Amino acid sequence: MKVAVIHDWLATKGGAEQVLEQILLLYPQADIFCLVDFMPEYERAFLSGHRITTSFIQKLPLARKHFRHFLPLMPLAVETLDVSQYDLVISSSWAFAKGVKVKPEQAHVSYVHTPIRYAWDQQELYLQQAISNEPLRKLARYLLSRLRRWDIKTSGRGGSLIANSHFIAERIQQCWQRESCVLNPPVAVDDFTCTEIKEGFYITVSRLVHYKAVEILVEAFNLMPDKRLVVIGDGPMFKRLQAMAGPNIELLGYQPREVVIDHLQRARAFVFAAHEDFGIVAVEAQACGTPVIAYGQGGALDSVIPYTGEDATDADYSPTGLFFDQQTAASVVAAVERFEALPNGISAQACAANAARFAPEHFRREFMAIVEQTIENNALSTPC
Repeated sequence: MKVAVIHDWLATKGGAEQVLEQILLLYPQADIFCLVDFMPEYERAFLSGHRITTSFIQKLPLARKHFRHFLPLMPLAVETLDVSQYDLVISSSWAFAKGVKVKPEQAHVSYVHTPIRYAWDQQELYLQQAISNEPLRKLARYLLSRLRRWDIKTSGRGGSLIANSHFIAERIQQCWQRESCVLNPPVAVDDFTCTEIKEGFYITVSRLVHYKAVEILVEAFNLMPDKRLVVIGDGPMFKRLQAMAGPNIELLGYQPREVVIDHLQRARAFVFAAHEDFGIVAVEAQACGTPVIAYGQGGALDSVIPYTGEDATDADYSPTGLFFDQQTAASVVAAVERFEALPNGISAQACAANAARFAPEHFRREFMAIVEQTIENNALSTPC
């Protein structure tokens, strides 16, 4: 069976690329198609042995540094990728990959990280951050409205849709009016050691962009000068956050994985305030035995077992964190104070046991079952 794997673009190894890596382990002979491939050499090991085909955007002037500026061309670019000779097409899509053109006899499974974020719920935020000129914003709104129409029109090409969380399944229903099954992304939980001895600091690990809401955490810990917050990650908001941060807040910028793991294992709790699609780092923290204090919406509802009170009657109930209900500094402060007042704390072993649910082998097993069912259904529905 010839297998093609479609990925939006290869630029750096993040959560979507961790999913791609597991798919490639299942299909070691698969060919990869993507809009552009500028993945640095030090992150490319998981791509070894796979033929990679890119779109015409790869060769456009300035594409290496500014390929995202070619957003209006990306629907056309993904449709020009020729996968007609493959029996099985798998797309890993947070923007365009699910819109690849397939024939009725081809089985297509699409793992959806999110419908195009900047064309739907985060459009205005994207425009405010990226474009200061109002006439250009009007043009961008028009182009994004066309992109939404394309996104809806091509949603049927996705074949069997897999959402990476229940939150994304709801967004798929809202945006595309399509049903999907839920399979949370894989997390390399074996990279982490569960430790019960914790130090006094709190930690967050994130790209420093607006929608990650790290600013809210900085504001909150400014109100708690007796509590220490460590922020790991880089991005366009780094200098702004650095200027805001009080002496109890340390911004470390980008750090190698071993440093991130070390801090996650020693932290008292992991905090994050974003409305995440899923949130892999929250699972990584739990794999370290570190509880999570999170905004109680989005992917956190899949990955964290929240503390609901000492009167919980379920014998199997083992909380791994707690939620706050508003994306405000005051809500974060109240959650941290509640966390510190828990009479019995939160078990490191419970956190690690919950994280084990997201191990890569579980993802591969469930993903393969969905693919096999899709192939079977496709064979039954395709005329001889």
